[in-house]
Amino acid sequence: MKARLPWSLSSVRLRLLAGLALLLVVGLAASAAISAVLLESFLDERDHHTLRSYAERVAQEIERAPQSVDAEQLGALLGSPLGTVVVDNENRVLLSTGSAKRAADALAALSTTVPTGSVATLDGENLSAVRIPSPGMTVRHGASGVMRPAAIVLTIDTSVDDATTNELIARQLSLIGLALAVLLTLSIAVLRLGMRPLARMARTADAIAAGSLAQRLATHRNGSEADLLARAVNRAFDAQARAEATVRSLAADTSHELRTPLSTISGWLDLHRQGGLSGPGLESALEHIETEVGRMRLLVEDLSLLARLDAGRPVEQEAVDLAALADGVIDDAQIIYPQRSIAMIPAPPAPVVGDALRLQQVLRNLVGNALQHTPEHTSVRVGITVGAQDVRLTVTDDGPGIAPEDLPRVFERFWRAEASRSRAYGGSGLGLAIVEAIVHAHRGEVAVRSELGTGTTVTVRLPRA
Repeated sequence: MKARLPWSLSSVRLRLLAGLALLLVVGLAASAAISAVLLESFLDERDHHTLRSYAERVAQEIERAPQSVDAEQLGALLGSPLGTVVVDNENRVLLSTGSAKRAADALAALSTTVPTGSVATLDGENLSAVRIPSPGMTVRHGASGVMRPAAIVLTIDTSVDDATTNELIARQLSLIGLALAVLLTLSIAVLRLGMRPLARMARTADAIAAGSLAQRLATHRNGSEADLLARAVNRAFDAQARAEATVRSLAADTSHELRTPLSTISGWLDLHRQGGLSGPGLESALEHIETEVGRMRLLVEDLSLLARLDAGRPVEQEAVDLAALADGVIDDAQIIYPQRSIAMIPAPPAPVVGDALRLQQVLRNLVGNALQHTPEHTSVRVGITVGAQDVRLTVTDDGPGIAPEDLPRVFERFWRAEASRSRAYGGSGLGLAIVEAIVHAHRGEVAVRSELGTGTTVTVRLPRA
């Protein structure tokens, strides 16, 4: 049975659908409103043009010669949308025909508020009017006899156009509803199709969570958002797998490192309980036990330091002269290894900000590694360069070097290029790991460059104070 993404209130699918629906409603409503406004403007302009055309024709006829017209013939000539209001010199209504009958007085008064020949619109009555002076014109109207109007007000009824606009709006609203329903139905289908990669990701993630740790999300390298998300999730799974592997390896290596001194201590204690130790032998056994306890204590301290640094514990922030620290470490190394060639290239003061004890530990570990893991005839040199932005420390030896395939692993915890020889030197495999952790805690960088038969150089770069 295929798993589908749920339509919850917070689901991406529902949010996309709601956003799309909102855009469709806004877009369709805006289109309908614009269409209605344009249509209304067109109809109004058409009515005004018709009214002005009739007014020009009537004015031309009046200007040719005095005219005598019948009121009923005039109304029939103009047609139903049009009408007339005949007014005297005092703007009193003498006669009204057609569409002008329902608001003759108001139209007569309105026509005086605009220039002659201009169109005025009577609000609320859907009527527009234009005033035409009619000097010398005679209007005959049944029993009323003959009238000599001062002006004729031509009118046009725009209610038909308004009804057309309202009908258009109603139909557009119906079409909007239908289009919205169709588009949303299609959108649901498209979203369901588009969300399939996420559904597959969810199934794969559930499988990984259930124990299939080797599975990964499918990627197609097509640059799509789903593909970018799948690759990011895969990287997260890979990082988690590496972290879990590191934890397992750390636990295994720690137990292995502790097993040897514990076995040694246990062996001496068993021998003592069996009565096999007395006199000088007992003293020798206690010395061996003390040595192994020291090894375990050093290992625990190193692991504790790494745990604190991994947790992001801040280091001390004080002014430190890295050159002075290096001088002290070189002096100590020359006393411990008098037969070795250990030197420091003369350097100016190298101001940095950090924890002096931890930075001294970096120097001791680097110099100690170079001395312990190279032959006795190998020389070790320490150099310091002060730049505008950083201070660079290098520890160089001309020993046998490190194989290229081993270089990427030199900062791994408990890793040794030659495990048996390193243990003979007493190393735990944490020296360079501690160096890297301390340098990173000081916002610095550390790198190793080595060539077989030429030697090894470790470079530490720290921000200058």
